[in-house]
Formats: sequence, structure tokens, C-alpha cells
Amino acid sequence: MTNLTQQQVLSVHHWTDTLFSFTTTRDPAFRFENGQFAMIGLEVDGKPLLRAYSVVSPNYDETLEFLSIKVPNGPLTSRLQHLAVGDNIVVGKKATGTLLLANVRPGRNLYLFSTGTGLAPFMSLIRDPETFERYERVVLAHGCRQAGELAYKDQITEEFPVNEYFGELLSERLIYHPTVTREPFRNRGRITDLVRSGTLFADIGLPSISAEHDRAMLCGSPAFIADMRNILEGLGMAEGNNASPGDYVVEKAFAEKT
Repeated sequence: MTNLTQQQVLSVHHWTDTLFSFTTTRDPAFRFENGQFAMIGLEVDGKPLLRAYSVVSPNYDETLEFLSIKVPNGPLTSRLQHLAVGDNIVVGKKATGTLLLANVRPGRNLYLFSTGTGLAPFMSLIRDPETFERYERVVLAHGCRQAGELAYKDQITEEFPVNEYFGELLSERLIYHPTVTREPFRNRGRITDLVRSGTLFADIGLPSISAEHDRAMLCGSPAFIADMRNILEGLGMAEGNNASPGDYVVEKAFAEKT
């Protein structure tokens, strides 16, 4: 347990029957960059049961926030979904990950492509003024099956634009494009299909994504990541990492078997 700290749950929000988020205290020594993830979990039979979770909250926040699915038989989330205020979780002392601004080359527009809980790291990035200072436009595309799974939609559209710290930049430069696949909604379809067809770009009023001008970050299901990789590399975009910046980066630690 030397690499872990005990943190207390401060709030829990159930978005749907299969999706919830929660906030915890933050160890004063815990440092992370926006876009990174930490290992978090519970003690089970005296041993830590951990999974990688991107940090939803920005790195200047005094608390930590995480977004999670509920897997009925998942070793961790079958327990985690029952968290209540005052309960304890364990959080790793070190954060890591590839979804960092430093890992993406300068460009015109930055596309943040996400599905499901893959939205989490982008929630911290869109509350970082540096994100907007680097790009003319930041496009947050979030795909889910149903509208109720579009976590933080109201915060993104109503609360964030009036935030005194980052609200002005966000209002000027963020384009939020939520889309669903299984029920009526103003945007319908898979992100990959909307990108391939050009519908996404027509809807947001920007030229189609290009290797010359645009950059991207990907976080979501393995199938989504594989499809988006094929699309971006077909455009001539090269993947970046912590050693070498690229045209796009991928979070490989996304865990569905939680």
C-alpha cells in the first residue's frame, strides 16, 4: 500500500443505471497533468483491487472526480457502484497517460473524440486555459447509445461558459458535439460514421479534418479506437506518445472489464 493513499468519497452522482461519477478528497502530494489517469479502487480481502481511471477534474481542483460504468459482474465496479459519501477508496500516488497537450503537435483545431466514459480525460482538458490558447477551435465529440449517457452535458453547455477562470476562452473556442445511436436526438450516429461521411464537419461548420492543419485525441472503447486510428492514419496522421509528439494520441489504458 506504499504507492496508494486512502481518500474519502465526497459525493456520488448516478447518471443512469449503468453510469455514475463520484468525487473524493485529494492528497496534497498528488500531482497530475490534465488528461492523465490514476489507478484507483477498493481494498478487497485486504488487498487493493485497482483499475485505471482518467481524472475528470482539472489539475488545479482541490478534489478528484472520476466517471465509471457499472458492470454487474465486474470485479471492481460491481462494488464501486455502491459507493456512498464517507466511504474510502484507494488512489495511486502517481498519474500517467498519453492524452497530454505536449504529446500533440501544434495545429489549427484540436479534436477530442470520445465514447462513453472516454469523455473523462477531456473534461479536465476543456477546463485548462492552455488547451484553448494552443488551438483556434477545440471540438469535443462525445458518442453514446442514449442521451442520458451524455454525462456532464449540462455543465459543458451551461456552467462552464460562465466560469470565471476558463469560461471566456471556452465560450469562444469550444465546439461540443454530443451524438447518440439508439434514440432520437439532435445528433445521431456513431462518431466514426459521422467523420467518414463528413456529417460531423458540416454540422459544426468546419472543414474536414486534415493532417496538415488538425490534431486529435482519442479515448473510448477498443473498437472505436481501432476505427478512428484507421481513419486518421488514412489521412496521413501519425500517432504521438510521451517520447515524440504526433498528429494524434490515444489513451490505451481505457478499461471496459471493470
